[in-house]
Amino acid sequence: MIPWVQLDTATVPGGGGELRLMRRGNEFSILVGSATLMNSRMNSSETLLAEVACDRLRGRKNCQILIGGYGMGFTLRAALAGLGADVRVLVAELVPAVMEWARGPMVELTADCLSDPRVSVREINVGSLIASGRSAFDAILLDVDNGPDGFTRRANDNLYDLRGLETARKALRPKGVLVIWSAAPDREFASRLGRAGFAVEEIEARASKGRGGRHVIWIATNLASA
Repeated sequence: MIPWVQLDTATVPGGGGELRLMRRGNEFSILVGSATLMNSRMNSSETLLAEVACDRLRGRKNCQILIGGYGMGFTLRAALAGLGADVRVLVAELVPAVMEWARGPMVELTADCLSDPRVSVREINVGSLIASGRSAFDAILLDVDNGPDGFTRRANDNLYDLRGLETARKALRPKGVLVIWSAAPDREFASRLGRAGFAVEEIEARASKGRGGRHVIWIATNLASA
């Protein structure tokens, strides 16, 4: 069996611990300590995150999309594939090294998505962009810290508490969608989305083509009128 090789490490700002980039042949993993945060072979749910958003934006013109967390780029790639030439996608990635890895050892995974003229990247906490935008986005896609029950940065909890969700709703245009990836179900969180003014759908997503871990994606639609 091909052994795992550590390629690099990076510190998560704000006391979020250390990320480790690992490679085994053509397979990549990013770990926090000994826990796997993401793996290049287990990307189906990250892809689905974008696909469900694209389905709900079908027919809209000049969509503005915010993706929180670049990861390994699978969500971004799916969003670009599912929307037209007039879409604009802003990616917020807090850890600079993640973007360096995307352009370096993991460049084959990007499939040139970072050079797409529809894409811009900011090395910033996605919460800051959400807080500064009012009716700015047609969709906000969050794949941050394993979801509401994350384990890298306590500051990420602010994205998922009631105030954070209300802020996200205000950053969306009418009928815009907040789509959230989570490693596990969370009944209380689904209820919180409703209290924040969203219509909520919840779907199960397998980690890899019908197998692997069972993840959750919430699709929360902004009920506010124009």
